[in-house]
Amino acid sequence: MKITEVKVFPVQEDKLKAYVTIVIDECFVVRDLKIINGNEGLFVAMPSKKRKDGTYKDIAHPLNQATRMDLEKTVLDAYLAEIQAHSE
Repeated sequence: MKITEVKVFPVQEDKLKAYVTIVIDECFVVRDLKIINGNEGLFVAMPSKKRKDGTYKDIAHPLNQATRMDLEKTVLDAYLAEIQAHSE
């Protein structure tokens, strides 16, 4: 799996910093990833759906830690590049 495109949509909210869309292998899109500023810094939250009991369940997510780390690094690098480009 290779992330071939990352689109970052910054927002001006307290903890939510951006929405992100990724394209995998130029043929599969995942929308509504979120970049959150948590207690330990920035992290990527996967798209989720609110259940009837009020909890949230991920709609799509990596199945192993290596894939999660690769996805998070790619997305956060794109976010930081986008923020830097707009601050210049």
